[in-house]
Amino acid sequence: MTRYSSIRVLLATLSGALILSACSSQPKPQQQSPYGFPQTKTVDQTDNYHGTTVADPYRWLENLRSKKVSQWVNSQNEFSTPYLQKLPAYNDLKQRLTELWNYKKIGTPFQYANRYFYFANDGLQSQDILYTMTDLESAPEVLIDPNKLSEDGTLSLARIQVSPNAKYIAYAVSEKGSDWTEIHIKNIESGKTLSDKISGVKFSNIAWLPNETGFYYSRYPQNANGKYDDSKPVSVYFHSLGRSQSDDELIFALQNQPSWNPYPEVTHDGRYLLINVSSGYDANAVFSRPLAEDSEPFTGLLTKWDGQYDYVTSHDSKLYFRTTAQAPRGRVIAIDMNSKGDDNWSEIIPESTHTLTSISAVNGQLFAHYLQNAHSRVGIFDLKGQVLQELALPGIGTVSGFNGSPSAKDTFFSFSGFTEPGKIYRYQVEQQRTTLWQEVEFPAELESYETHQVVYESKDGTEIPMFLVHSQDVELDGSNPTLLYGYGGFNISLTPEFKADRIAWLEMGGVLAIPNLRGGGEFGETWHQAGTKANKQRVFDDFIAAAEWLIKNNYTNKDKLAIHGRSNGGLLVGATLTQRPELFAAAVPAVGVLDMLRYHLPNANARGWSSEFGLSENADEFTALYEYSPVHNTKQGTCYPATLVTTANNDNRVAPWHSYKFAAALQEDQGCNNPILLNVETRAGHGAGTPTWMKIESAAEKWAFLNEQLGINKEQRSSASQ
Repeated sequence: MTRYSSIRVLLATLSGALILSACSSQPKPQQQSPYGFPQTKTVDQTDNYHGTTVADPYRWLENLRSKKVSQWVNSQNEFSTPYLQKLPAYNDLKQRLTELWNYKKIGTPFQYANRYFYFANDGLQSQDILYTMTDLESAPEVLIDPNKLSEDGTLSLARIQVSPNAKYIAYAVSEKGSDWTEIHIKNIESGKTLSDKISGVKFSNIAWLPNETGFYYSRYPQNANGKYDDSKPVSVYFHSLGRSQSDDELIFALQNQPSWNPYPEVTHDGRYLLINVSSGYDANAVFSRPLAEDSEPFTGLLTKWDGQYDYVTSHDSKLYFRTTAQAPRGRVIAIDMNSKGDDNWSEIIPESTHTLTSISAVNGQLFAHYLQNAHSRVGIFDLKGQVLQELALPGIGTVSGFNGSPSAKDTFFSFSGFTEPGKIYRYQVEQQRTTLWQEVEFPAELESYETHQVVYESKDGTEIPMFLVHSQDVELDGSNPTLLYGYGGFNISLTPEFKADRIAWLEMGGVLAIPNLRGGGEFGETWHQAGTKANKQRVFDDFIAAAEWLIKNNYTNKDKLAIHGRSNGGLLVGATLTQRPELFAAAVPAVGVLDMLRYHLPNANARGWSSEFGLSENADEFTALYEYSPVHNTKQGTCYPATLVTTANNDNRVAPWHSYKFAAALQEDQGCNNPILLNVETRAGHGAGTPTWMKIESAAEKWAFLNEQLGINKEQRSSASQ
């Protein structure tokens, strides 16, 4: 019987209402766990959801500013960190991971005006450095080195935006991985940093005026204590260079739609200010106003909320958008701003059999990035939609790039894969010519590994593709240590991606399996919607079916199989291990969304996830959420797989209390001797901006944990350090 037992209560006068009622906060009597886990007190907290009473004994862990919670986190770390770092494989793995990470990483260049920009890392630098150069033959100059901003490398660049003529660069600095950032401005030519500082910003882009005298951005409001409050929606402001932020002009705000978040964009021709209003992940609206008429009200350009609309470029009187409206796999449309009515639309690139994930414009050409069975294809079109060519790619992998100014003469793209660390190509637009610009040299032999795709059936018969990466001489004898990694949500696609820590896993003899679950964006919006809200269980079914396929086809067995996922993927792992605990030997849910009844409460950004999950405030959606919410579905006495729950106390995207509550519930209910560990990084956030040394340490702990739990033999461990 689940600890969170439901009691149906008939309240005729309150039918359908959500009543939150806090009962006694006195802790229940506790007994020391027989497994040595730190003790966690419980409180008599219950909530009434539409007539169902739900216990929440770990509600007190949501108070992240509480000294008692800090002490509890410390006790968990004091238990988990020594456990992990004393594992037999830890030191060898840390050494090997350091070797694997120590190679020169070069980002894809992009051009603005007469300058090129790119990020690079010599190997083990905590943060990537931003370089600039005036031509491809000149020596690069350091423009911004975030490693000099802090001693431990925990200050990072969250985003940058070069001004149209490359006179300035605006850059947002994050501290310890926080989503909160502070925007600074640097004169690129002189190298001097201006006095301007913009606070209260999380996810905003930076939209420069064509004359570079200022920019538009979005920020959160301040509360009575002067603190920026992310429980409220953002508003759009204009900042003039050299002025105080307190003088910034409010440009656009939504007073009656608390879940709508506006972000600004200036069209490439400098004629219009667009406001992209988002509310969830399946549709948005766009408002517009001529820049020359800044006293005029905004007009609704795209307000049907019938799909996603992403601005691409402008040409003559037309604005180009990628959209999923009436095209779940994506298409490109143009809107003639000189024409009114429904006839001002035209289709430029029609929907394809492949998924159009992004499109960019450079020098009059459109670069369309498609996914075919979750790997990249790139088509190049003119502004009328005529096909110019399809880029020849070196294999199954992922393409990224085509960034920079729409007037640039060159553009660049990178190609990478699970065992391909990266090739960077230069595309000369006028000549339509592709040449290799840089190739990453990785400090390990990668030719002995192979990548291929299989297709398996999920519970309802839906065919799901899955990438498999392993040694070429793998034996299908059912004994291979296998890591099943997934995400399945928010229209995000899992494509071939190179990660140094995964090479260490392959060197240990491991198999890497990555299925393209429903809820992702690999096959368009229909595939995405098939794994949202009431359909979310399908995602878990897809993941479970992948595990069963791996076992049935003799890649592994249940004692050699581990599951891993981050964020929404942490939810995937949490739900899967509570539903099928006997199927896995180990699980690593990272920064997961794990309390599905209260996930929406910390901030406006979290509430925006309701388009993906639904809300417990709605009776029908509550039922679905309650059935799979990991925090609410652990059962006393169940033998759960060895589980390493990881989070960071500076994560203000997915509140760390999700992981706190889930770990506490698993530790209380564990019915066998498999360890349940909570490891909390105190100097990081959701993942972005994590310094290299911290990534290496975290990966060493993760692989050492799986080494131990999957019984990878000593010979395989030692080979990882050679």
